[in-house]
Amino acid sequence: MKKKISVIIIGLAFAYGLLFISGYDWFLKGIGVIYFTGHDTAFLEDYRYFDNRAVAAPKVAQPWPEHEQFNQLEVSEALEDYHKETKSVAFLVIKNDSLLYEKYYKGYGPSSKSNSFSVAKSMVSALLGKAIMDGYVTSLDQKVIDFIPELKGTYAQQVTMRDLSTMASGMKWDEKYYNPFSVTAAAYFVSDLTPLILDQPIIDEPGKSFSYLSGATQILGIALTRATKKTLSDYLSESFWKPMGAEQEALWQLDLEANGMEKAYCCFATNARDFARFGKLYKNHGRWNNTQLLDSTFIAKSIQPRFEASPEYGYGWWLETYKGQKVFMERGHLGQYVIVFPELDLIIVRLGELKGNRTEDKPYTEDIYIYMDAALEMAENVTQNKPS
Repeated sequence: MKKKISVIIIGLAFAYGLLFISGYDWFLKGIGVIYFTGHDTAFLEDYRYFDNRAVAAPKVAQPWPEHEQFNQLEVSEALEDYHKETKSVAFLVIKNDSLLYEKYYKGYGPSSKSNSFSVAKSMVSALLGKAIMDGYVTSLDQKVIDFIPELKGTYAQQVTMRDLSTMASGMKWDEKYYNPFSVTAAAYFVSDLTPLILDQPIIDEPGKSFSYLSGATQILGIALTRATKKTLSDYLSESFWKPMGAEQEALWQLDLEANGMEKAYCCFATNARDFARFGKLYKNHGRWNNTQLLDSTFIAKSIQPRFEASPEYGYGWWLETYKGQKVFMERGHLGQYVIVFPELDLIIVRLGELKGNRTEDKPYTEDIYIYMDAALEMAENVTQNKPS
């Protein structure tokens, strides 16, 4: 028995040595955080396993007011069954900037934090617009090399801040979430994220077509950090989180260095109510109460497609037209959504552990349409019940 244990220990040590020499030592962190916790991918509460930087909330919050029909509308059994099937943890419907419906599952509540995943990409795009307003960035067409001169690749001199925000970077990147050896997995667990990202060259001519790459948003985050000389967390707090009256401080996941870099492409942990705030900001053309936090022309551009061949994406926001209504949304891994019907003054937040199946005739998974249908029905019932 002792001999077998010794062989196992030696084998593990040898395996670790190989991983370390090959540059895959981060893989062991991934095994511990993901597989040893019973998951097969990143999960809602995995921020607890990483260093985080606080995104400070204001001293005085601005809670969402409750609609006069708050939680009074009937919800179908089919919708409830679907929430259980897809392991939803939160479902909110906000009408006319008031909470119309709010329900939590699996022990979550109004103050529960969960991982945004790629919902954070929309926030980073907002920070780009703010950096232009503040004069840190001259325009959307400023070259990225002005901030990151060590950017590599044949087309590194050409890529612009616009290209990063619209996913037209031309970057070499493997966007695979379930491959433990992909660069996307490495980005989640390496102890120093910036060198990994900047080692991915710009190999195709940027600005020509849409290609969704998390690495592009991370480059944008690095550029904004250098342009503003502030962390993304601090800049977001002072620019949006405090002025928008967030109810809680948020946590932005870092690489494994305590004083390190935010994962700009993902991993912003907050509660469902506070996730809705960027939806309201963009719905209201960048204005929050009586203050213009973000330029309205930047927002108008953000929620329009850049490329005719890719009508589903703008500047960090996903786009759709559904039942005659324009829709823009933030989307994240496993089905984290902030969905906005601007003309109906309607915002939907859904957080959970699974997303729906792919659809044949629509650009998004089935769950998004199920949640939109439910919210549209609620909005219609509110309208019908309005006193004359």
